[in-house]
Amino acid sequence: MSLSAPSAHPVVHLEGVGRVFDSTPPVEALKATDLVIYPGEYVAIVGPSGSGKSTLLHLLGLLDSPTSGTYWLDGIDTSTLSEPERAGLRGSKVGFVFQSFHLLAHRTTVENVALAELYSSQSRSDRTERATAALERVGLGHRLDAFPTTLSGGERQRVAVARALVASPSLVLADEPTGNLDSMTTDAVLSMFADLHASGITLAVITHDAEVAERAQRQISIRDGVVTSL
Repeated sequence: MSLSAPSAHPVVHLEGVGRVFDSTPPVEALKATDLVIYPGEYVAIVGPSGSGKSTLLHLLGLLDSPTSGTYWLDGIDTSTLSEPERAGLRGSKVGFVFQSFHLLAHRTTVENVALAELYSSQSRSDRTERATAALERVGLGHRLDAFPTTLSGGERQRVAVARALVASPSLVLADEPTGNLDSMTTDAVLSMFADLHASGITLAVITHDAEVAERAQRQISIRDGVVTSL
């Protein structure tokens, strides 16, 4: 697959997208941005604290709306959608991996992953089967009935990745995914991301860590709200 061919259908297409927060004076957290991410790309969005990484993440994940410009997600103009439609699109098209895992301690790993489809239109009867397949994909097929408190940090992050993958999203967004991990576990998680990329998953990793960014196929820099593709 050619990842940068103009004829390829973009997963992410931002055209003049900006975000201004109301305050006195107003804060321009993201200046007008053009950005395209193609299917199967593995990009790192890098920048220091306060650079606008979180703002960009929230926009890409449909957790927030831009104040200017247009965002097409998998060919869908998100600016035309109602909030329920945005939520439905987010649930079907975007998988999230967070630094703090956000796993429910009283639920097993397979239950944690299956809960990601709680508001999905996918068949409920097959939810456990899909969750099991996602856990097997990240190497945790042997820990289906384990609780998060019995897992290592690396295993908990793998559960979080499985949860992001279970609905077969068009885009996986990872927010500082190795921030709570030691160096050995970080390397294992990054190797898993490389395997996912090799299998065709579209990944966007938000990070301030140069080592994490270097493992990506392409780097996108953001500083003071200005995005630059490297």
